[in-house]
Amino acid sequence: MLKRISSYTLGCKLNFSETSAFSDSLANDGFKVVPFGTPSDVTVINTCSVTDNANKKCRNIIRRALRYSPNSFIVVTGCYAQLEPQEIASIEGVDLILGAKEKFSFRNTITTLPLTKRESPLTLVSNISNVETFAYGHSFVTLPNRERTRAYLKIQDGCDYTCSYCTIPLARGKSRSLSIAKVIEQANMLIRGGYNEIVLTGVNTGDFGSKERQESFYDLLNEMAALPIRRIRISSIEPNLLTSNIIDLIASSSNIVPHFHIPLQSGSNTTLKRMQRRYSTSLYRDRITEVISKLNDCCIGADVIVGYLGETENDFEESFQFIQNLPLAYLHVFTFSLRANTKAESQQASFEMPPHAVITARRLRLEGLSLSKRAKFNTAFIGATKEVLFEDEHSCDIELTLNASDNLYCFGYTDNYLRVGVKIPSKEFSAEFLQGNFERSGRHKLELVKINDFFSFGAFAEDGKTRNELPLVAVKRATLLFNSDFIGKDVIIIGDTPYDIECARVLNSKSIAVATGNKTIEELKKFSPDVAVKNFHDTNLILEAILS
Repeated sequence: MLKRISSYTLGCKLNFSETSAFSDSLANDGFKVVPFGTPSDVTVINTCSVTDNANKKCRNIIRRALRYSPNSFIVVTGCYAQLEPQEIASIEGVDLILGAKEKFSFRNTITTLPLTKRESPLTLVSNISNVETFAYGHSFVTLPNRERTRAYLKIQDGCDYTCSYCTIPLARGKSRSLSIAKVIEQANMLIRGGYNEIVLTGVNTGDFGSKERQESFYDLLNEMAALPIRRIRISSIEPNLLTSNIIDLIASSSNIVPHFHIPLQSGSNTTLKRMQRRYSTSLYRDRITEVISKLNDCCIGADVIVGYLGETENDFEESFQFIQNLPLAYLHVFTFSLRANTKAESQQASFEMPPHAVITARRLRLEGLSLSKRAKFNTAFIGATKEVLFEDEHSCDIELTLNASDNLYCFGYTDNYLRVGVKIPSKEFSAEFLQGNFERSGRHKLELVKINDFFSFGAFAEDGKTRNELPLVAVKRATLLFNSDFIGKDVIIIGDTPYDIECARVLNSKSIAVATGNKTIEELKKFSPDVAVKNFHDTNLILEAILS
């Protein structure tokens, strides 16, 4: 009988490529890959540790895995496992912890160990300075053909940069790469497997190469451009490594797509210097300007950190204005998280973090700017004709209207990272009378108070027969929009009725009850919300409840 293995991945695309390779390597050893959340004999959790919040998510997923499959042999690996193995070992139910070096021997370890629950976990974590080998990472090649659209291919690992806030060098070690020959070999394997798009991933992807082999990232892209595949996408690239010859190569290529994710972190030179980044705002602006001038319809995204040590109001405003004036399509906004053993830890003596409420306000402003930029970028392509690579069967079957069988959509991406949905026709049609706000009227109310643009998705009366169905719809839409799973306490439901509190329980989410309706605060407290307030005037309390 085949053993069942499931997995859950947190964090970056590099993690996704590694997780797939872990499970795929066992295909010929009597293992069958099953979805996370179903009974399994082995559950692999590949963790992230970019922020403290990432650590919390990891712990929640481990506990969730145990609820789904209490007898499963739980394996935890990834950055969190390398940095905090003792912390993971304290979580009841974990059986095996693999560090950055040990995960390279995943197949051998799993096929030789007895896969039975242990009283205490086996911890195999070496010092990161001893990690020099390279572990393969690529999407499944044992999946059914219908599920093969986009593949992740790991080409580089580790980082030699010393950004003051970052733990990645501590978790993944020094920068190292595959040879170009090996990357092409892996890419051809994925092409033979039926994939139409390959995403090149790494910790510092643009640092790919070897002085000994006299290979560079440009050399790799030049070879990849000749492959018989529709699309090649770069997951991210540092601005100082995005050279003119790379931009020119992509502009002339028929299969390397016009989409860049170029980390910025701050639009203030003062903050960039404190972060020990390797560029100035002028270099960043020059790179963006060159890309836009040479690549039609190009989508450019950026990472931004708010609340870094010593970030003043002037620093933030300088950063905000810089970002506002750039032709970016979207932002990934992160709140600074002070991590142990980073250079930022030693900067605490000289620089303070901004107050919590100030950081929150800055993050919300940038997230609002991101929504505005995304809407502007998307709107520019209304009426345009673009090729879309549609995603797997699961995406095609998502029901945006839970009670109407005719509302099935298939989703996919254009070359420049526009997410496109196409309605699938159905012979059947059903209509229901539903109380509450339908999207058209709900959007009108939001527009009247000038906040509709801040809500890029939602769930409305036409989406479900009861309120308890709506959180599930909203979570599905958030997952589609942000390409990220949202679980449990990631979701916050605010409302003024007991029904809203019950909605939160459906998703095991946080509930904030506000006595602005027909129920008093005392009446709402009887239904045990996580937080209860009289009105929205106490913004500090509400923000603390949201962010705690």
